[in-house]
Amino acid sequence: MTSPILNQIGTVFIPVSDIEKARNWYCDILALEADGEILFGHLYILPMKGIGIVLDSKIYSEENTIKTPLFHFNSENIEEAYSFLLKKGVPITSEIQHDHYFTIKDPDGNQLMICKC
Repeated sequence: MTSPILNQIGTVFIPVSDIEKARNWYCDILALEADGEILFGHLYILPMKGIGIVLDSKIYSEENTIKTPLFHFNSENIEEAYSFLLKKGVPITSEIQHDHYFTIKDPDGNQLMICKC
């Protein structure tokens, strides 16, 4: 039987408390220009390659913060990524594990993973 639901992820929503602050933070760590439009006063679509990320301040509450990573950002050099984020003062919540990944928190406490690709 076929399904009308595709086996694809279109985008990931991240709850954020301050849409401008979140836009600037994510754009900074991803080396993106933070010049895109904030939609409807609460949405910012990060210009990603592949699966999209939408920052959304309308869905934010402390209970909605992501406690375990739902996805990971790729890195070709995990040690360099770790040092880069450490220098930026990003809260790192784990050391590099198995020479492959580590976790961080965004300004709202969302857990994110950086993983060697």
